[in-house]
Amino acid sequence: MRIRKHIELKTDQQIIEMRATALVVASIHEALLAEARAGITTKELDAVALQVLKAHGAVSNFYGYYDYPAQTCISVNSTVVHGIPGAEVLQPGDIVSFDCGALLGGWHGDACVSTVIPGGDPEITARRERLSSVTREAMWRGIAAMARGSYVEDIGAAVEDYIDTLPQEERPSIVREFIGHGLGTKMHMDPEVYNFRSRRRVKLKPGMVLCIEPILAAGSPRNTTLDDEWTVKTIDGSDGCHWEHEIALHERGIWVLSARDGGASELARFGITPVPLSE
Repeated sequence: MRIRKHIELKTDQQIIEMRATALVVASIHEALLAEARAGITTKELDAVALQVLKAHGAVSNFYGYYDYPAQTCISVNSTVVHGIPGAEVLQPGDIVSFDCGALLGGWHGDACVSTVIPGGDPEITARRERLSSVTREAMWRGIAAMARGSYVEDIGAAVEDYIDTLPQEERPSIVREFIGHGLGTKMHMDPEVYNFRSRRRVKLKPGMVLCIEPILAAGSPRNTTLDDEWTVKTIDGSDGCHWEHEIALHERGIWVLSARDGGASELARFGITPVPLSE
């Protein structure tokens, strides 16, 4: 017997309300990117995120989620995902992923950006900037596939196909244990959004809001979770990187809710024009 999963479909008005929450997450990212520098601790950056949340009348949907102890996830270098902010001091050349969420008006927002701290060894910095660029591009390839495709699985196929086009010596690996998801009245909802090819066939439907979030490793994708039960690190010590946007599909097209311009500047090169709803 096939078990059908429940997928929460939103009305246009609900998508507009979710846009407001997604823009809170965008504001957190902007504040963190402005403050990220060598010498600052990840705990201090987490406090910056809290200030932004309070200013918008929102709360973090990460804090307290399965007892998660911080407002954000800040993952540095070999930490692939779910890095808990603390005493770690950012160093020149570090690659840092800021995974952030918000809850406002009953709607969840979730997105991630990555950056490389200026300075450090030029070769290492360049390699990490390349990893971030590739991960970000993989995300946009997935978003374009959501606009053009028929199935949720078209997203993962587009991500994997892009990675496979890269020269072998520059090709990162897909960390398959961590995937995208639906979003709405809960932070993690159906459908699952893979970053790789799958034989599943879940139809893309208007009203879906999905988080597309490739997570890549510069070396082996094999990873381990630390004793804190959150922090995930590559076993070989290679760098990880994470990019994520929150995207709505409606009757007239797609709208990247967590991008200020709705995704227009990036999707133009794919020949796709996002369609904002009335804000």
